[in-house]
Amino acid sequence: MAAEDQRCRAAVLGSPIAHSLSPVLHRAAYAELGLTGWSYDRFEVDEAALPGFLARLGPQWAGLSLTMPLKRAVIPLLDTISETAASVEAVNTVVRTEDGRSLGDNTDIPGMVAALRERGIEQVGSAAVLGAGATASSALAALARICTGEVVAYVRSEARAAEMRQWGERLDVQVRTAPWADAEQALRAPLVIATTPAGTTDALAAAVPERPTTLFDVLYHPWPTRLAARWSLAGGAVVGGLDLLVHQAVLQVEQMTGRAPAPLEAMRRAGERALAAR
Repeated sequence: MAAEDQRCRAAVLGSPIAHSLSPVLHRAAYAELGLTGWSYDRFEVDEAALPGFLARLGPQWAGLSLTMPLKRAVIPLLDTISETAASVEAVNTVVRTEDGRSLGDNTDIPGMVAALRERGIEQVGSAAVLGAGATASSALAALARICTGEVVAYVRSEARAAEMRQWGERLDVQVRTAPWADAEQALRAPLVIATTPAGTTDALAAAVPERPTTLFDVLYHPWPTRLAARWSLAGGAVVGGLDLLVHQAVLQVEQMTGRAPAPLEAMRRAGERALAAR
């Protein structure tokens, strides 16, 4: 085995994990890059099992992708984390160095920015965020890079509203909160980012304006969501969850393998085929 291929294992961890598209995307990248000795697997790992799993990693491991519920739990187990990951207290990427150190990063945030830029969205004057969970905080971090004005977050409780305002202060984003009952108003923003679970925004589809702007819906299955389908039908631009998944995976592949650029289009095609097969 060549020295450059000694670190040739990677995987995605989480619970539940069977639905993850990460193996499809990463394996497609390895095939396109000619990394025949590389493997990428998935492991069902919860917070209790995570320390033991990390402790057992050998020198052949190049990196890990992390999904829920591990993005925050992993932080104290790492040697260091990037400023991006620290900004939202969430790590979705662990890179193992040749000397055995574990470095945490968050590729969701630059992945969001890259997905928007691919559709020509470089900067917006204001935006709306639907939801207030972990993905919403990543959305705020992405908006900190491209939004010059106010972000309105539509949430279901005052507790969630307070959390979003706190994230806004931390990320230096001007955040105003509004009740979910007023969520139809969000659809008139220059950029709408929907971060809610499947079905949550279905009722908003009937309120899509005549000339919608850009919707970023982070879901990828089932796809399209009712909101995304109605938005597209009305002529608006739609960025989907697969776009986010592919762009964040591109960054992971580059960090773990040291090869750049990662094959974005090959990875996207693989993801589309996998979703169609479902």
